[in-house]
Amino acid sequence: MHRSHKIALDPNHQHATYVAKASGVARFAYNWGLAERKRQYEMGEKPTQAPLRRQLNAIKREQFPWMLEVTKNAPQMELIPLGDPFGRFFRGDAKSPAFKKKGIHDSFTLTND
Repeated sequence: MHRSHKIALDPNHQHATYVAKASGVARFAYNWGLAERKRQYEMGEKPTQAPLRRQLNAIKREQFPWMLEVTKNAPQMELIPLGDPFGRFFRGDAKSPAFKKKGIHDSFTLTND
């Protein structure tokens, strides 16, 4: 038996702004990670998500300080599932992953901690 909860959100203006910022940060992190992985792949490396997360964490304070306005999970959790499409691409089962576009399925992930 599977159980789930479906919760409707009714955010006020401040919360809606935060959700939009978090979604934007998540989309940026995904697109940055995808571009970085493509660059590394073209250089002959086979990139993984752990070094990519460390690389983003190292540069985000200086290059992307606006990312610090939202939860740390928004960018980190977008880099983890990026490995699945690349795994399928490396096996030859799928095309190269595409960049995310603003306003189309905007989302971000939170963990329980």
